[in-house]
Amino acid sequence: METSEFVIGQRWVSHSDTALGLGIVTDISGRRVTLGFPAADEERTYAIDNAPLSRIVYQQGEEIETFEGERYTVRAVETIDGVLMYHADDGENIQPISEVKLAGSVNFSAPHQRLFAGQFDRNGAFRLRVATLQHMDRLRASPAQGLIGARTQHLPHQLYIAHEVARRHAPRVLLADEVGLGKTIEAGLILHYQLQTGRARRALIVVPDSLIHQWLVEMLRRFNLRFSIVDQARYDDLKAEEDDVDALMNHIFGDDDAVNPFEADQLVLCSLDFLVRSEKARKDAFAAGWDLMVVDEAHHLAWSPEQASPEYEVVERLSEASQGLLLLTATPEQIGLASHFARLRLLDPARFHDLEAFRQEEQQYEVINQVVRRLQQSPETLSPEDQEALAGWLGDELPELLGRDDAYQSVIDALLDRHGTGRVLFRNTRAAIQGFPERQPLPEPLPCPALYDTERYGLEGLAPEQSVPEERWLAEDPRVAWLEKKLAGLRPAKVVVICARASTAMALEHYLQLRAGIRSAAFHEHLSLIERDRAAAYFADSEQGAQALICSEIGSEGRNFQFAHHLVLFDLPANPDLLEQRIGRLDRIGQTDAIRIHIPYLQGTSQEVQYRWFQEGLNAFAESCAVGVAVQEHVHGEWQLALDGDGSRMEPLVAATAAETARLKEMLHNGRDALIELNSCRTEEASALIADIEAEENAAGVRDYMLQAFDILGVDLEDHSEHADILKPGEQFQTGMVAELPEDGLTVTWDRQQALQREDMAFMSWEHPVVTGVMDSVTSAGLGKAALANLSVKALPPGTLLLEAVFAVHCPAPETLQLTRYLPVSPLRLVVDVNGRDLSKALPHDRLNELCSNIRRRTAQAIVPKIRAEVETMVDHAERLADPHLASLRERALDRVEEGFGPEIRRLEALRKVNPAIRDQEVDFLRDQLASARSSLEHASLALEGIRVIVTS
Repeated sequence: METSEFVIGQRWVSHSDTALGLGIVTDISGRRVTLGFPAADEERTYAIDNAPLSRIVYQQGEEIETFEGERYTVRAVETIDGVLMYHADDGENIQPISEVKLAGSVNFSAPHQRLFAGQFDRNGAFRLRVATLQHMDRLRASPAQGLIGARTQHLPHQLYIAHEVARRHAPRVLLADEVGLGKTIEAGLILHYQLQTGRARRALIVVPDSLIHQWLVEMLRRFNLRFSIVDQARYDDLKAEEDDVDALMNHIFGDDDAVNPFEADQLVLCSLDFLVRSEKARKDAFAAGWDLMVVDEAHHLAWSPEQASPEYEVVERLSEASQGLLLLTATPEQIGLASHFARLRLLDPARFHDLEAFRQEEQQYEVINQVVRRLQQSPETLSPEDQEALAGWLGDELPELLGRDDAYQSVIDALLDRHGTGRVLFRNTRAAIQGFPERQPLPEPLPCPALYDTERYGLEGLAPEQSVPEERWLAEDPRVAWLEKKLAGLRPAKVVVICARASTAMALEHYLQLRAGIRSAAFHEHLSLIERDRAAAYFADSEQGAQALICSEIGSEGRNFQFAHHLVLFDLPANPDLLEQRIGRLDRIGQTDAIRIHIPYLQGTSQEVQYRWFQEGLNAFAESCAVGVAVQEHVHGEWQLALDGDGSRMEPLVAATAAETARLKEMLHNGRDALIELNSCRTEEASALIADIEAEENAAGVRDYMLQAFDILGVDLEDHSEHADILKPGEQFQTGMVAELPEDGLTVTWDRQQALQREDMAFMSWEHPVVTGVMDSVTSAGLGKAALANLSVKALPPGTLLLEAVFAVHCPAPETLQLTRYLPVSPLRLVVDVNGRDLSKALPHDRLNELCSNIRRRTAQAIVPKIRAEVETMVDHAERLADPHLASLRERALDRVEEGFGPEIRRLEALRKVNPAIRDQEVDFLRDQLASARSSLEHASLALEGIRVIVTS
């Protein structure tokens, strides 16, 4: 280098030691130059003729930072007496910034600047960067995005509901699938989708106290969603932390700045019972604001036009503080409209504001359903009356629908969409979904002992042991001896025993464990949540675990024990829904065997009355009964008299129950529920979605990609078994690049089926946090942005320079716009020489990867300064060739935006005329989204994401 190239005040970087940061020339003496490196607090002197230094020149559009920490965007550069003067924008004004004032850290966004500064990588890092951009482009445009990473079976009804609901802006729906169809999984899929795609950031789950830990584990195990529990213990810990001077100041001046634990985390799990008890927690939860809230077991929210329960009032206030709302219940109505209406008014109080109006509206659903069925059966022969009815329901839209290729299906879809609760209510039934086991009721009549003579009848007779000392009923109640014998006979089969009261469960478990020598575990509300989880885990252990799990009534809600095939109903509940909840713990989709329901009951008591009513009247043991509560209301007087011991009422009660059950089931079949089911799982759409998900999983990509990344990022891979590996940090492990990798390693499986069987393994999919974290790290960091390679081919003379450049679309826009659906990363690859010739087709990326080899770093550092001018020329050529591609990408994206938003806006506008379930906010939101998308796309640009300079030899 010539002495004149160095000027005091210039900024250079040492490409032999980039950790020194940005150096400043402080002295030039003879053939030596001295630089200070403020970031490292060091000074180095170099021989001018072979100094390993590169001149740093920031380009237009790059960001610079001063010693004071102020950041600017470069708009122009000029040289004054050999020192650069940047004209930079701080967001308000453009002002001159001398390079002398630049901070000591080096942060180059332009790949060629990184190359010139010696911040280049080996070939593998460049290949990883290109692969990352290509995978991100494909995944963000995939219909399966957001649904790939869940550790769940591909069940059509679950995936259809998740996809249909999760794509909406701030969805507010009631998930009301019958017991065992997987409402928790549906809610988790919706949460996962909304969080993955940026539609939601803050989510709150509100559940009964008994289900807190189950939801916590389920969200983490199946969806990799880490929720934080907010409970009284959390508040106690906060209070202890604040018990210092700050707390005193808050006491004096007010606690407006006190920590709100609901705002400390983005994903929060909380007990409804706690919110009802704690005024402070309610206030904090209301104030936090949520993008999406989930409420489980929503049928417990009691409401009437005259009065609402405290639980209902809490959820109602929270629903006002949340944009989206998912209510979960397996018993949304059971023909009881007031209960059903109570849930719907939480979802949309403007739409569902009057119970009587809703009652009248429901009466037309059966007529609509009959027309839909006739359309399905013989669409060509609609009667004039049906045609007139269709015209009345669909108005001016009918001719346009009939003109389509799939005319009659379009008419059916429009009817389902525009009438009733189809947009806010999703309900699949066992009758419509295959895969449920046979139920085998096994009654066991037993003589009633004398100790229950005064407790034979009435509601007390359903659990008579409650009025007798524990030691006595354990010794004399024949159900206890029968249970001991039955468990011994069934050994080693797993058995769930459910009874109404916690005291009964505790006494039975103690008796079986200590006196009968039967391995058992208790599960009731007096145990802590962790103790319940341990009991469930002990029962689930197939080798050393408990044979029997003795549950109180809470064991019939929320928990899944489908690995067991025997259920003992130690007593019978008064409410038919509770019976269905109990059986539903075993009777779930995926159950592999028939369920044996053992029913010991005491003869000549209300237990026998209840058994016969369930069995002969409702047939509730053998089949799922969705009408039980409504039937009970209809025959309540007869049922109560029979329960109280009036034997003459039994036969009329059974006959009346059977008749009303048949009538209501027929009404359900013909009426509104059938309409809802048609709209709750569209098989063709669900099948296409499953095919999309499986195509992503079968495209060998994720493991191959991660092996490539692990090699670069220093993660060691040990073989575990077929489809499974153990990941461990290696000697060259780059900590910040691989999230959630424990020091002692992580066992992973790449196969969904194995993941479903082995919950101790992490399921590695394109949406697992380790994978998404690596992809985000690669694209956001400088890894692979610049590389230097050697190529030896006879067709090119030695010393030929080539540039492989990769561009990607950058389109600054809010994540909620989801513009990547219309304008993905769209990586553009070009290969050019110094003359500007486009050699991209002649030299494909994969072929170059095979032919290129790494250059020793010391050799590369010597080469880079000598080829700087040629590299800058080739970068200019590549940018010139890339520019025309942007216009076509932007044009296609605008077309896709119009195709995506336009029909949906027109559909909702038409729908709003006939169905008030469509909220004004939904239509306005889509219009605003369309306008914002158009504006953002106009500002899209192609950015140079990486270069590989190739030197032939």
